[in-house]
Amino acid sequence: MIDYKETAHQAKLASFQMANLKEEIRTKALTAIAQALEENKSVIFKENQADLEKAQADQLAQPIINRLKFDQHKLEDIISGIQSLLGLPDPLFQKLLERELDEGLTLVKTTCPIGVIGVIFESRPDALIQISTLCIKSGNCSILKGGSEAARTNRILFEIIQTAGLAAGLPEHFITLVETRAGIDELIKCHESIDLLIPRGSNAFVQHIMANSKIPVMGHADGICHIYVDQEADLEKAVSIIADSKTQYVAACNTLETLLVHQDVAAKLLPALKQALEGLENKKVLIRGDEATQAIISCQAASQEDFQTEYLDYILSIKLVHSLEEAIDHINRYGSHHTDCIVTEDKTAAEQFMNFVDSAGVYQNCSTRFADGFRYGFGAEVGISTGKLHARGPVGLEGLVTYKYRLFGQGHVVSDYAEGKKSFHFKDK
Repeated sequence: MIDYKETAHQAKLASFQMANLKEEIRTKALTAIAQALEENKSVIFKENQADLEKAQADQLAQPIINRLKFDQHKLEDIISGIQSLLGLPDPLFQKLLERELDEGLTLVKTTCPIGVIGVIFESRPDALIQISTLCIKSGNCSILKGGSEAARTNRILFEIIQTAGLAAGLPEHFITLVETRAGIDELIKCHESIDLLIPRGSNAFVQHIMANSKIPVMGHADGICHIYVDQEADLEKAVSIIADSKTQYVAACNTLETLLVHQDVAAKLLPALKQALEGLENKKVLIRGDEATQAIISCQAASQEDFQTEYLDYILSIKLVHSLEEAIDHINRYGSHHTDCIVTEDKTAAEQFMNFVDSAGVYQNCSTRFADGFRYGFGAEVGISTGKLHARGPVGLEGLVTYKYRLFGQGHVVSDYAEGKKSFHFKDK
């Protein structure tokens, strides 16, 4: 039986070594991992095919199967992400502040790794690579638990990354793979060793982690993303943005789920949108609309529950609104604070939308699918945070480092300042 407390402790010990590795070693490891993934792609695809066949035999939902697939295209994207990561500046040992408190007494604020990061992620095997490489670049150790549907793919990817990393000089236990669900309940108790948990899954699952662990938790549960088409929208532009947001990759958390349309443009937009969606090959979108929508186009009736649902499927709920303010109120009430967009040519309306919508990402005239660490130039992401502390939005390198204060003195003591013998002068350098 695996001793998860000891597993986490070993990762904690390794984290002190990881935190002090030179950039050259971390770069060497990332380069080796990218090369090893390419060299071993045939065995990766073979293991992934076995996972896919089992998922289909188990009759898992199509969105899960879509996330599970790891093919040449996914591999190319992953390797491109690692190359992008290699091109980013080293996030460690960066000076954020240097302040002379008094003569000979200098305070320096510098970046450093968080330590041991535990990530529990869904059935996407590419997430394992993204998370582990981001942790390497930022000097963190990672403990990873992927979906059981991707067990074979995750295992081979872990073995490839571990072997390449160790050969490049990373410490033992820089990466750990947890393969049983029972391991989750044990690991969330290891607050002495694990510094941060990032759970990616259902709202109920994330709440379970938060309620049962003393470890700080960062992440998001649902991805209920909206687009609001304003009365001053370019409708041709709107149709293109909506179609991409809904269908470009339907199983992602930044996929459009609810469309809000100003009533003044609905009669022109909705028929054009329906025609465009029906013309997409192998991407037939089922529309569920409120009564006002049903009066314009033929579609299913939308219930209140639809506006609270993350479909991760080719389903789109539509609601007509009377104003920008009504759209904002709907998003703040039913949204998940992930990513929401306004389509408008009115700069004042866009500014109001961005100021009042309480989400990690607020967009004007572009697809919600841009909410991604790689597309932001972060070198992929470990997840998207909808919270407001430490990190928000796609969590890349900056979200995986913290800082420490270094104070350099020459025999200084507080009593001299308390008794008025000396005084601070605070000079930033």
